[in-house]
Amino acid sequence: MLHTPRPPAILTVNLGRATPADYTDCPAGTGIDKRPVERPVRVSAPGPKGQGTSGLSGDTVCDTRHHGGDDQAVYAYAREDLDVWEQELGRELANGVFGENLTTSGIDVSGALIGERWRVGNELLLEVTSPRIPCRTFAGWLGERGWVKRFTQAAVPGAYLRVLEPGEIRSGDPVEIVHRPDHEVTVAFLFRAETTERELLPRVLAAGDALHPEAREAALKYRSS
Repeated sequence: MLHTPRPPAILTVNLGRATPADYTDCPAGTGIDKRPVERPVRVSAPGPKGQGTSGLSGDTVCDTRHHGGDDQAVYAYAREDLDVWEQELGRELANGVFGENLTTSGIDVSGALIGERWRVGNELLLEVTSPRIPCRTFAGWLGERGWVKRFTQAAVPGAYLRVLEPGEIRSGDPVEIVHRPDHEVTVAFLFRAETTERELLPRVLAAGDALHPEAREAALKYRSS
């Protein structure tokens, strides 16, 4: 039986509050526990990393050393990939459990190209910048043994996005991919270059100005070494 592909859409918009946790060294706690909301949410550029937090109004980013800011304003993860992890881990994974702001349907998020642009709803325009790199907080939150290694080996990291045009969104909004750049650098490719296959780093420079500044710096340093 043939299955009709689901049209690209936001299944849920997820927000989190600061919560104390013993698995993070951030004094403010962590906002990784994100839950779906039904109300409209305003999304805008939050400001430079280290100063800006989340791009979503009402969402919390505690550790601004590593998270948040203009180039990591929004984090998206595909429901299809969560379903695979459910089978792998043998447990239910609710939308938002990976700390994602947007749980998507019908989008290959980790296969998205750096610089790819998504129109979400009528107003919001997002641009794919980089993969999520797993950390101690993520592992502690999920409580899965060897999680950082397992997540890294799977290389299905989900995508951070910057806000090009602000707007209001809500769960169920359609997503239109309005621009796909002409290069090979997907989110998963960049993730592998930054983690297990460092020799790929020079090739990520093909993504140009859309590349996360930290990834560009790492690639240039590797190329000159």
